[in-house]
Amino acid sequence: MDYYIEPIAKLINELSKLPGVGNKTAQRLAFYIVNMSDDEAKELSKSIVEVKGKIKYCSVCGNITDTDPCNICSNTNRDVSTICVVKDAKDVIAMERTRDFHGVYHVLNGTISPMEGIGPDDIRIKELLMRVQDEDINEVILATNPDVEGEATAVYISKLLKPLGIKTTRIAHGIPVGGDLEYADEVTLSKALEGRREM
Repeated sequence: MDYYIEPIAKLINELSKLPGVGNKTAQRLAFYIVNMSDDEAKELSKSIVEVKGKIKYCSVCGNITDTDPCNICSNTNRDVSTICVVKDAKDVIAMERTRDFHGVYHVLNGTISPMEGIGPDDIRIKELLMRVQDEDINEVILATNPDVEGEATAVYISKLLKPLGIKTTRIAHGIPVGGDLEYADEVTLSKALEGRREM
């Protein structure tokens, strides 16, 4: 990046570290920022500093929050006997958007991935087991992604919960609404068959 002046080169370098942002996108974003008004640039930088300073993890579920416990854990209208286990905070938002789940969450903040050196002790599985033993839980819903790491994590957790006699379920995976069967891969079709229900 010898052809950029140092402040722009540094900005491009920092932006390219963001997930999903390649060098070209980082360049576009950097020049967009350069062309922002001073007030807009200050608001952007202030927002970044503020989110880093105010956001913490909920001591109960592990979700990101600005209050502890988070709004979901402190909501008395939630069904605290049902815990939905998810990989990260983005998954909580996705589940909440459905407006169908009224229980509480447990955010693992990762999944088991031996290839990346992430084992069961590196994510919040111990905290889940403590919650299950300390609280009156009827069901644990495993809602990790349907990839290799998500499946491995779900299987591992279900084996730990089985001896405790707690109902453990896995969200169904399969064909998306509006999808065509001819374009679905074999694993997706297999999961759709496994998750079928009576009508």
